[in-house]
Amino acid sequence: MDFTPTEEQAAARDLAARIFGDLSTHERLTAAGTGSDAELWKALCEAGLPAAVEDIGLLGLVLLLEEQGRTTAQVPFAASCVYGLLAVSAHGSAEQRERLLPAIGDGTVVVTGALPEAAVWVGGSGELSGAVPVVPWLRDATHVLVADDEHGLWLVRTVDARCEPVELTAPWSAGRLTLDGTPGERLGERVGGSGAEVAGQEAYDDVLATARTAFAGLQAGVCAGSVARAVDHTNTREQFGRPLATKQGVQLRAADAYMDTEAIRVTAYEAAWRRDEGLDYATHALTAAWWASEAGQRVVHAGQHLHGGMGADLDHPVHRHFLWGRQLDAYLGCGSEVLQELGALIVHGEGDA
Repeated sequence: MDFTPTEEQAAARDLAARIFGDLSTHERLTAAGTGSDAELWKALCEAGLPAAVEDIGLLGLVLLLEEQGRTTAQVPFAASCVYGLLAVSAHGSAEQRERLLPAIGDGTVVVTGALPEAAVWVGGSGELSGAVPVVPWLRDATHVLVADDEHGLWLVRTVDARCEPVELTAPWSAGRLTLDGTPGERLGERVGGSGAEVAGQEAYDDVLATARTAFAGLQAGVCAGSVARAVDHTNTREQFGRPLATKQGVQLRAADAYMDTEAIRVTAYEAAWRRDEGLDYATHALTAAWWASEAGQRVVHAGQHLHGGMGADLDHPVHRHFLWGRQLDAYLGCGSEVLQELGALIVHGEGDA
């Protein structure tokens, strides 16, 4: 395996780093509050970064999400690329790909996902009913990808559903989704008989594994940003005439956080690379999710702790990394839940080689 970025992936990553670095500043994040930054999202779309994901693959997306995580940029980049562009590209019909992919790429269509919730059922005429308590970036979305009780995937226009604002730990413009006889569009070609169930399950499993991998990459960036802030603080903050970074306890805590961050990054890279190569990656995606959840919360706690009293300031930039890290921990399922699912997959012999 080779995680070296291609020329296209490296160029996209560098462009993303410049845009996020220039526009996702402390002042702009403060002004955005708990909402998304519309100007930043427009800049990303005009630069062609969401559209580029179709060409640079999941590994390329992970590289871009690392850059978003470093700055905790408040845009629906991960959600729209995973639940929209990659899901439609891999599992949509030819007509859906032709109609939706250009619009998702230029940002006029924003997709989020209500996975892995399966609290939705399909009526006799294809209408959808049910409720999902929390859907990240629902307030920004034009469409939401939902799974029915048999794991079939449906695209629902948010204007046809009831969407109520919900505040999360991190400012993810979330909402509660309620469907009551709401029209939906089945993702992919219609297949008769039991074939529909098989196709639906395979698409569901792939989208869920893709999401876990992508959000693990986002967590790698969040953690890298937290560690970078801690390093900068402990090198400039002095105690008894010496920088805090010269103290062995500080060095050990920072080293542990760095190693945890690298573990999140490499497992996300491996899962993404395997998907791009057409290899099985279900267990690798769960491994990445476990590291992102379990190690991620350790890293952001360490980052806040290494800032001392400043880390307790809710307005300090490092606190955003703490909030994002904890939110991603919960969103990925929390370490113990992910580990249980991974163990069951291995025991039943359904994991990849």
